[in-house]
Amino acid sequence: MPEQRILVIDDDHELCELVTEYVSAEGFSVDAVHDGEAGLREAVAGDYALVLLDVMLPGANGFEVLRRLRTRSLIPVIMLTARGDDVDRIVGLEMGADDYLPKPFNPRELVARIRAILRRADSPPDGRAVIEIGDVRLDAGARIVALMGVDLRVTAVEFDVLDRLLRAAGSVVSREQLTRDVLDREYSALDRAIDMHVSNLRKKLGAEYQGTERIKTVRGVGYVYTLPPSLADADQVEA
Repeated sequence: MPEQRILVIDDDHELCELVTEYVSAEGFSVDAVHDGEAGLREAVAGDYALVLLDVMLPGANGFEVLRRLRTRSLIPVIMLTARGDDVDRIVGLEMGADDYLPKPFNPRELVARIRAILRRADSPPDGRAVIEIGDVRLDAGARIVALMGVDLRVTAVEFDVLDRLLRAAGSVVSREQLTRDVLDREYSALDRAIDMHVSNLRKKLGAEYQGTERIKTVRGVGYVYTLPPSLADADQVEA
């Protein structure tokens, strides 16, 4: 099996060397680019499995690179942010990053984050390959989400969050469970990743369907994908 390629976009040359050394030892091929414009070109043109993207970059900053990248590609992106800068993390997730990692970070945690995202993208469907609830159709095998028959652009993590919620439709899924199942780590009260991915899904799917809130927040617990009235007393449609 060929090595999966990782692109690092960061102007810290020493950090790029350390990341390259450690991640390469874990079986990945790593390329590094040190400014935003060049990084964007490489991310679009190269055959990469995942991008590590720093927020603070010369030229186009990380947010601008992510914004422009998301108009052309759904490649998984992990943002590298300053420790304690919650605003950067939230903005990155809102713009379509799959996850974030504050600097300085433990290289083992970096590899774990990379593997968690790539593992989910490559894993076979768990149970039903196709789920249809109301106007939403999720094909786990093809990793496609359609709304009213039109394919939606969702990130790898957004897809996995929706998959988990749809499979438990009508029941609450806790933030802890979503974090473990989707991000492959333990939940922290300061971790906003799952909340932001759910927020993005609401924007893409629409907040309501048949007058019912589509993804309902259960305060202090988690989220539930609400069955619409037409399906509340019927079996879910399955292909």
